[in-house]
Amino acid sequence: MHYPALTLAAVLALAAPALAEPYKSVFPDRPPLQNATAQAFLEKLDYKRGKIALPGAGASLTVPKDFYFLDSADTEKVLVDAWGNPPAGSKGKLGMVFPAKSTPLDDGIWGAVVTFDASGRVDDADAAAIDYDQLLASMKSDTAEESEQRKKAGYTSIALIGWASPPFYDRTERKLHWAQELKFGDSEKNTLNYAVRALGREGVLQMNFIAGMDELPSIKAAIPDVMKMIAFDEGKRYADWVPGDTEAAYGLAGLIGGAAAAKVAAKLGFLAIALAFLKKGWILLAVGGIAGLKWLFGRFRRKPLDPSAGG
Repeated sequence: MHYPALTLAAVLALAAPALAEPYKSVFPDRPPLQNATAQAFLEKLDYKRGKIALPGAGASLTVPKDFYFLDSADTEKVLVDAWGNPPAGSKGKLGMVFPAKSTPLDDGIWGAVVTFDASGRVDDADAAAIDYDQLLASMKSDTAEESEQRKKAGYTSIALIGWASPPFYDRTERKLHWAQELKFGDSEKNTLNYAVRALGREGVLQMNFIAGMDELPSIKAAIPDVMKMIAFDEGKRYADWVPGDTEAAYGLAGLIGGAAAAKVAAKLGFLAIALAFLKKGWILLAVGGIAGLKWLFGRFRRKPLDPSAGG
């Protein structure tokens, strides 16, 4: 059988439904940064839109033009090289989602880290019965205990202030989102921990937003679009679960406020503090390139500092 010749572009389109776009196509009107190291870093990232498969999660994201996706390798570059987080804690991420109006080096930005927890299907039978005020009180207590352990280990204290956005569960879509306001040490600015969870047959797709409280309105405005991006593959959906499949050891309340969630909040709070340092330490890019940021964050990890002080 004879097949018509296909152009290279057509072959690539068939093989990979996600569309990778260069820096200039995503940010066409931006003048180059004065710092060549920072500009080169941005231009080497592989910005993706369209339907993006998430390996190991049995799910995909369909990313519209108002956002872009960075894959696992580029996510590690952003978290480690640009934002100065420890390499060990930055590996194994499925990717990150950003609003198209911002680069990972901009001030006042947010980025959502995508991961998958293969703990099994989370039973949502407790959804209607959860007392979120009582859950919050329990979470505050758990966070206070976590804070004592952090201080003993030489890290800054952490306190859960309250809901920045109360939990909302869409029973039809099996998707959940909520936000916490956290305070680290004596920082004048509190940290935002916004979480999106999509429930599937084998586990939970997680999107954790790294941002400051100032970005709360922007994130809340983006949440409806972000929730629409997530879809599980046929056979991996919540409704595809059958008796005998793995079940998570917790329900929705545990997903929001369990001990594991408290530890995740602490880790994400650290990332958010790193982002706060990035905003204060932008001048370091102009002086010493990305390595300058890595030095600053390395110093932070050894000796806790007030993010508002800028080091």
